[in-house]
Amino acid sequence: MRLTMVVPCFNEGLRLPVARFRQFLPGSDVSLVFVDDGSRDNTIERLRDVQRGFENQVVILEAPSNQGKAEAVRLGINYAFEHSAEFVGFWDADLATPLEAIPQFMEVFRARPGIDMVFGSRVKLLGRNVRRRAARHYLGRVFATVVSVMLRLPIYDTQCGAKIFRANPDTRPLTAERFLSRWVFDVEILARFISQLGSPALAADRIYEFPLDSWEDVEGSKVKAGDFLVAFRDVARIYWRYLRAA
Repeated sequence: MRLTMVVPCFNEGLRLPVARFRQFLPGSDVSLVFVDDGSRDNTIERLRDVQRGFENQVVILEAPSNQGKAEAVRLGINYAFEHSAEFVGFWDADLATPLEAIPQFMEVFRARPGIDMVFGSRVKLLGRNVRRRAARHYLGRVFATVVSVMLRLPIYDTQCGAKIFRANPDTRPLTAERFLSRWVFDVEILARFISQLGSPALAADRIYEFPLDSWEDVEGSKVKAGDFLVAFRDVARIYWRYLRAA
């Protein structure tokens, strides 16, 4: 299974876990596409540190200016599609979700051939190491509930930055056009998928939420409390564009 993981980066020079990426690569058949989204620090040098010695496995794309996480992810995913990846995903650069979860996601695809998408889900259960700041957790739960109602999809966590897609005729069009939102493009992907298939029920049968064994808030997140207000505005725009007539 040819898997390409897209890692969007913006000013990650101080917190990019270079050593963890390099420890993961040997013996792995996963390719990484880092998209430097117009960083103004030493991110590109840090990415080259990851790439050194793994040039056949690690690609670095450089955007000329900062366009937002959504566009960085879209550019990376389309690059992967164009280079014959069978599976494409995206993963947060801070590795809040450990790279070791990737084989677990892929096992879902092997066991369930009808699944097109596997999304990480940050569910705090006994025996799992999910650490999230209380304020972000509760704001996130409100947001996720609103989104679930809007999409008519019983999804628990749309915003976890760990997702993998099967490359096929139903998923390739999802990133063909620029997203309306710079941040909640995950919701827009789902809305496009529902609109394309014709109903939330059909989409639900092809999406699997994987409860993560480990997830941890990493200092330096670029998401602020005020961004939730922007996110709710963007959700309304997404609904109006893709789902109003459904």
